Amino acid sequence: MKQQTVKKEYHFSGKSLHTGVEVSVCVKPAGIDTGILFVRKDLGKEIPARASMVTNTARSTQIGDGEAVVGTVEHILSAFTGLGIDNAIVEVSGPEMPILDGSSSVYVKAIMADGLCVQDAERKYIDIQKPIVIENESGSRIEITPADRPSIDVVVDFSSEVLGVQTAHWDESVDYCTQIAPCRTFCFLHELEQLISYGLVKGGDVDNAIVVVEHPLSGERADRICKLFDIEGIRPDKTGYLNNLELYFPNECGRHKLLDIIGDMRLAGGYLNAHVKAYKPGHSINTRAALAVLEK
Repeated sequence: MKQQTVKKEYHFSGKSLHTGVEVSVCVKPAGIDTGILFVRKDLGKEIPARASMVTNTARSTQIGDGEAVVGTVEHILSAFTGLGIDNAIVEVSGPEMPILDGSSSVYVKAIMADGLCVQDAERKYIDIQKPIVIENESGSRIEITPADRPSIDVVVDFSSEVLGVQTAHWDESVDYCTQIAPCRTFCFLHELEQLISYGLVKGGDVDNAIVVVEHPLSGERADRICKLFDIEGIRPDKTGYLNNLELYFPNECGRHKLLDIIGDMRLAGGYLNAHVKAYKPGHSINTRAALAVLEK
């Protein structure tokens, strides 16, 4: 395949999920072999999309260089990979990408309306010679084995009666735009107050996240959640999710974890000729796996 970039500039804006800061983003075409380059426009600092630049993986992936950081980069990196974009410049006005609708769909729809610009150079795939295995103490595991084309399989298991065990798959034959891009981020209701106490999800609302209700919800607690997000009448439905939205897929949460790891693995520096098998993936182990590839 040839390398590809976007055809023109694309502008996005909105609240960032964890800091709640209003940010604007401009995605620009980039030359051959540029890769993905983030630019803190307000600081004049460039940050390449590399696992060696990861500075934080608490609930999202943040890359940075000194004081210049960009958080929640995984969704746009996932969009670039799913669309087949090799080279792009992402200018950001603040410390975190906007959450938008909690998926990568907004980026995908905007960019694909114009198609991509094919460049006069072959895509450079990353090959590995032997398996790479990354594990952590919580039981998460990522195994990367050599292959002719990129592919990723995930198994998501939170020991949740609502979610169950969810699986999802991506390779270059899968229609990323319709099957993965729309899948929104999710959290458990019992996590919300803890996340808020940590100073996170300041820009979160029930329109950009699926909320899983694992435990019974009292009327008092439901009222507190309604007040928190300035909405009325929100309650869990019979399937165990807050009733503000409908799932796009029965395994939408599993597909979002797949969306995330597609983005995180892009930090290996490009398209990986390997099969990635991930059990209970998360940003910390995902980026450790990407770094292991980068340093191979």
